[in-house]
Amino acid sequence: MTRFEVLILGNSSATPMYGRHPTSQVLNFNEQLFLIDCGEGTQMQLFRYGIKGSRIGHIFISHLHGDHYLGLVGLLSSQHLVGRQGELHLYGPPALKEIIDLQFTHSDTRLRYPLIFHPTNENRQEVIFENTQLSVSSFPLHHRIACTGFRFDEKVRSASLKKEEVERLNIPVPYLRLLKKGIDYVADDGAVHRAKDLTYPPPSPRSYGYCSDTVMNEDYFEAINGVDLLYHEATFLHDRVDRAKETFHTTSLEAAQIAQTVKAKKLLLGHFSARYKDLQPLLHESRTVFPHTELSEEGKWFLV
Repeated sequence: MTRFEVLILGNSSATPMYGRHPTSQVLNFNEQLFLIDCGEGTQMQLFRYGIKGSRIGHIFISHLHGDHYLGLVGLLSSQHLVGRQGELHLYGPPALKEIIDLQFTHSDTRLRYPLIFHPTNENRQEVIFENTQLSVSSFPLHHRIACTGFRFDEKVRSASLKKEEVERLNIPVPYLRLLKKGIDYVADDGAVHRAKDLTYPPPSPRSYGYCSDTVMNEDYFEAINGVDLLYHEATFLHDRVDRAKETFHTTSLEAAQIAQTVKAKKLLLGHFSARYKDLQPLLHESRTVFPHTELSEEGKWFLV
């Protein structure tokens, strides 16, 4: 099966805390690496967990609060210094390009590799990346400033052949690709060999939803409906729900309610307030509503 998993580099919110880093994740889809948010210390976390920055082809920034992007300029600069030549695609709020350009102007930095910027849209959901295997869309969240979430959808894979049957019928090689696409094979004698009888159905496509900073709001529920793995911020326990609403954040209980409502299969909590040294209470609170909840532990891979 195609690899589809997420490595947590940072799971903390804005206030620095010993042992926890600001938000950042690496998504590995079939050995294609995508970086999601880039808080301070991200490149050091990449070193720590054996991820080469040169393998990252796309970076997605949800919004312009520092704990989600202040590691970005350092990472981009380091890629320049180590001789990267392959292009790097960056997705984020339109003002992010201005910030990067200003930094590089005043440091007299001229990247030796192509950095291609794609502005995200804070007002509507849209596909921002697509290839033959994967589609990535952004969608508006409800935070104090413009903020988007991201959804990664695996495309439907081809069926796999029942090799013994195909060989027994001596079906010519050029027709095997058509069988995988569901097209029946008609032999020279007119016999019809149905594709569904000669193939195994493909596994269901998987999906990952990433909800960065946001207050609970039904407007974005459709964008994450039915995801296999949902990452959702859970900055506070629910006894601080008033503080969560004031700061446009979510509680661990609300994250669970969201996962239940959108019929996610699994929930991953993150963006924890520094006031919580022990994260187990947030996990326990979420599991009272949505049992398939995990904490986003730094250095751990989670299967989609």
